[in-house]
Amino acid sequence: MTSPYAQDGFRVGFDWGPVGAEVVGGNLVAVVDVLSFTTAVTVAVDHGIDVYPYRWRDATAVAYAKQYDAVLAVGRSEAGTGDVSLSPMTIRRAVGLSRLVLPSPNGSTIAKQLSDGGATVIAVSLRNRVAAAEWVREQLTEHPGAKVVAIAAGERWKDGSLRPAVEDLWGAGGFLSALQLDDMSPETRAAMAAYDAVADELPTLLHECAGGRELTQYGYPEDVAIAAEVDESRSVPVLRDGRMFAST
Repeated sequence: MTSPYAQDGFRVGFDWGPVGAEVVGGNLVAVVDVLSFTTAVTVAVDHGIDVYPYRWRDATAVAYAKQYDAVLAVGRSEAGTGDVSLSPMTIRRAVGLSRLVLPSPNGSTIAKQLSDGGATVIAVSLRNRVAAAEWVREQLTEHPGAKVVAIAAGERWKDGSLRPAVEDLWGAGGFLSALQLDDMSPETRAAMAAYDAVADELPTLLHECAGGRELTQYGYPEDVAIAAEVDESRSVPVLRDGRMFAST
């Protein structure tokens, strides 16, 4: 029996987190983690840096980075002068960096999970939502039967449960709105409506939402400002064979 949660029968779907990503399968999947994984990836790709998503920042991540002769991002709070972390600002300031292993418990984990399952995965943020939508439409001309899904990564509460993050809802909705496709699931239409309701008030609301306030409180207002660069990136990072790089 088909799962009622799979959004089958629709060309475009939307859901939350790693469980939603697994249930609502798609051929072309946009992972959205605005604060900050997918924003960091778009900044990296803008600067010609390949990104290797990884689930954990531990000894296995060290070995993984060595395997690809890549720099392993440090924890945001651990970053010193010249270090690179999940902070988009540190990536923008990096010099001589060509390959980066970027662990993230949400966006990175979901992207790798979906890619390992055979989906074509792209990183989408508010910065590149329009470029990503244009790229997906081009892919659909070659694969008209493909299903497109946007996954809002969300964050985690202290007990490990999913915290739906409104910035990811906006990022996913902005991408879906730019797609301009028919046959969208009710969940997809709800995400689009959420973006359309605030589009004229971004980036102000990104600074005022819980995720924006959290990063600002921790001392990273520049990262929120970069995430709020709506439509300023033309990069569409595609994940293939463990590597995220600019699509052509």
